[in-house]
Amino acid sequence: MPEPGSKKFDKRRAELRKDAEDRGIPDRHADDDAKERLADDPKWRPTGPRTERGRGPKGEREGGDRDR
Repeated sequence: MPEPGSKKFDKRRAELRKDAEDRGIPDRHADDDAKERLADDPKWRPTGPRTERGRGPKGEREGGDRDR
């Protein structure tokens, strides 16, 4: 799945933004419309951290063993 900030995600957001502008949505609102449409589509939602480091400091993580 494409993650926010990836090239595929950015290309899709640009396509949706252009589509919104073609539908007559002003430029300043087209980006918000594109973000909302991406957030509504489960294929384009972020999946969360992929590594242990992405979960944050060991002492602040919920659940799990602190000694690991």
